[in-house]
Formats: sequence, structure tokens, C-alpha cells
Amino acid sequence: MEERVSELERQLETMSEQLQQQQQQLETMSEQLQQQRQEIQDKEQEIEKQKDQTMRRTADFDNFKRRNEREQDNVRFQQKRKILSEILPVVDSFERARLTLAPGTREAQSIHDQYQGIYKQLTKTLKQLDVSPMKVVGQLFDPNLHEAVMREPSQNYKEDEVVEELQRGYNLEGQVLRYAMVKVSMGPGPGDQDLGPDFTH
Repeated sequence: MEERVSELERQLETMSEQLQQQQQQLETMSEQLQQQRQEIQDKEQEIEKQKDQTMRRTADFDNFKRRNEREQDNVRFQQKRKILSEILPVVDSFERARLTLAPGTREAQSIHDQYQGIYKQLTKTLKQLDVSPMKVVGQLFDPNLHEAVMREPSQNYKEDEVVEELQRGYNLEGQVLRYAMVKVSMGPGPGDQDLGPDFTH
């Protein structure tokens, strides 16, 4: 009987040791699992950080690209504006000549026709370059579009309306290429024709 009890005690002791070992193994596994979870979390945070940095770099590059494109467009526009501004006096000369030409002979008519062909080609080219003439007569004076050089009384136009276009104005791609030089109505009645302070450009 005593031997049986001793055997049972040894078995219980062995089982207790095994349980302790298993418990230690579980604790170790739990610590390892916790450590792995922390490593995974750290890696996820690092990936998220890298992803955020990549998105920021991409956004910065896109902004730089758009800004560079705008700057290039502006440079091209200013170059185009400069060249066209130098061409406009030639257009003015063509238009003045057209008003004075009165062909009376066949040879003069031939020259006139050639001149008209060149003028039409010139205006067509300007149109293709997004240059458009302003329509100003009868419009209300606008210092953003017009340069008033003279005022005069008028029975046909209200005060501050453009009476006459002295030099044609042009727009380029919706922006003013050259201001229209105009004469502005003072309204009906006699008055001073000098340029008033409200019409300085």
C-alpha cells in the first residue's frame, strides 16, 4: 500500500513538473507571439510611413510638373505676345493703305487685289494664333480694354460710350494684346474735348 502511495506521489510530482514546463513553454510562446505581433505592427507602421512618403513625393512631383508647365506656358505666351505686338503695326499699315487705295487702272486693280490677298492671309494667320480684334464703338469705356485719348460731345452716344476707334485693339487668348485707342462721348451738348482724369490709362 505504501509503495502504491509513493508511486502515485511520484507520478503527481512528475505531472506537476510537466505542467510547470508546459506553462513555461506557453508563457514563452505567448511572449514570442506578442513580440511577433509588435514586429508586425512596427512593419505595418513602417510600410504606412513609406507609403505616405511616396504619396507626398508623388504629389510634390505632380505639383512641380504642373508649376513647370505653367511657367513654360507663360514664357511661350510672353514670347508670342512680344512677336505679335511687333506685327500689329504692320497690320495697321495694311488697313490704312486699304482705306486710301482707289485703283483706277487695270494694273492698279491687280496690285490692289494682290494687296487684299496678302492682307487676308495676314488676318487669317492672326486668327489661327488666337488673335482677335476688339469691337469697341458703342461700348461703354473700360480702362481694362481701352485707352481714351479724346472726349467730345455726341448726340448719338451716351456719356462714357466709345464714339470712334482711333487704333484697333486686339486680344490674345482672351487677354489684352493691345489696348484700343478710342474717342469717348461726353454725352449731348457742348463741352471740353480734352481728356478727362477719369479716362487715364
